[in-house]
Amino acid sequence: MGAIIEVRDFSMRFGDLTVIDHLSFDVMEGETFGLLGSNGSGKTTTIRALLDIYQPTGGSLNIEGHPFHPSQSARLGYLPEERGLYQKESVIDLMTYFGRLKGLSRRDAQAWSMRYLTEVGLPDKARVRLDKLSGGQQQKVQLGVTIMNDPAILILDEPTKGFDPVTRRLLLDLLDQQKSRGSTIVFISHQMDEVERLCDRILLLKDGRAEAYGTIPEVQDKYGGRRIRLEFTGDLPASELFTPVVHERNYAELDFGENTDPDQVLRDLLDAGVRIRSYDLTRISMEEVFLRVYGADAGKEA
Repeated sequence: MGAIIEVRDFSMRFGDLTVIDHLSFDVMEGETFGLLGSNGSGKTTTIRALLDIYQPTGGSLNIEGHPFHPSQSARLGYLPEERGLYQKESVIDLMTYFGRLKGLSRRDAQAWSMRYLTEVGLPDKARVRLDKLSGGQQQKVQLGVTIMNDPAILILDEPTKGFDPVTRRLLLDLLDQQKSRGSTIVFISHQMDEVERLCDRILLLKDGRAEAYGTIPEVQDKYGGRRIRLEFTGDLPASELFTPVVHERNYAELDFGENTDPDQVLRDLLDAGVRIRSYDLTRISMEEVFLRVYGADAGKEA
């Protein structure tokens, strides 16, 4: 499968402010692609240029081989960060209306909408006006509108923002279903556990440039790679082989150099009298990557 989205040498300036600076990346057909970054990194600007809302200062942004055209709307679902639906309409009337816009018959749109509302726990809200729903319930409705015609491409900006853990899990499962049906998903999130679960590849934007680009393991390796997670009793010795980055009573996470043998770390711990209950070699989390890349700015977003 080839690239369904191609961005080449894309630049975007507003007056003297450069928001995107010669950015290039591909999104492959059928993958879930994470577009990540802190405030002002250029994520939303990139999406708006891709959808022809902004005109790029330079470069090209293509969907299925050419710049976006309204005729592609039926094949694309977009959930913006700024939600917006007709507040005075009933849920079922609103969903049916958007289904008709996406090419479904009234009957099929209503049937799909009721199945979806049942799946997300809102069947009793079908005849309720949207402005009578909670914020989380409205987000469920808007996500349903976005995915209701099984679009080939889904672009989702913070789709689980404001959800409780149960609803968030439900919505992530829905995205898994969409991917299994062949959808390509572009996913913007600051929940790094969502990124690790869903994304095949990611792009980290910083100051309008590609800071890192590749699979999650490739990006994790770039920013520290492997880490030892340790459950133990006793006292951790001082060592030149490792540095504790997390150290609690009976748990630690140890960073170690790329030339250090983790088996030697284990032997040194045992020789020092540390009683090991578990010893796992893993990669650093995407949350840790995010913090290392964005530093103080990460707290504003993560």
